[in-house]
Amino acid sequence: MRSPRRTRDVQVAATRATILDTAERLFAEHGVATVSNRQISEAAGQGNNAAVGYHFGTRTELIRAIIRRHAAPMEEIRRGLFDQYRGSAELRDVVRCVVCPYTEHLAALGAPSWYARFAAQVITEPGLRQLAGDVLRDAPVLFAVSEALHRLLPHLTPEVCREREDMAHTLIVHFCAQRERSAQPRWAATATSLLDAVEGLLRAPMNSR
Repeated sequence: MRSPRRTRDVQVAATRATILDTAERLFAEHGVATVSNRQISEAAGQGNNAAVGYHFGTRTELIRAIIRRHAAPMEEIRRGLFDQYRGSAELRDVVRCVVCPYTEHLAALGAPSWYARFAAQVITEPGLRQLAGDVLRDAPVLFAVSEALHRLLPHLTPEVCREREDMAHTLIVHFCAQRERSAQPRWAATATSLLDAVEGLLRAPMNSR
């Protein structure tokens, strides 16, 4: 028989998950800046309009929690891919470790999903982007993949390499957000398109500056 404390913990976890799901959907549909904590609480079926604050403290912590719960499974996918292609001299193999954690995670979410559209807002708004960067400091494989890319792009200066990486991540996020709007996103085909585009972007010659 479940103890009262255990029952309470399960209820709290379920409520937090419902709030996260609801916030992610509303942010994706209407924009992070335009959705209030009160609207999230009401849409999540919480009688207490202060439920978001009660369970997450601040709005920043709510957004951080949404980012973190997607970052963790993507890092695990990335780890598996990087273990598979570790040491490869083929640029496309490392590009897979950039593109496929995103598309495979979105595929695993099923349809409809909301995270790509939420992430597109995060990557566009400077404050949210910094917040995501803080969360991703706990993703060591992501940084290992970045270092592997740099080694395979000797024709680029470190500054331009970082710039191209930023372009690639922006392309991935916004293209996936566009595909996510489809009733039946074709994530495998999306991954192939992105692999071609990102590899081409990274291979492009660098003009003198």
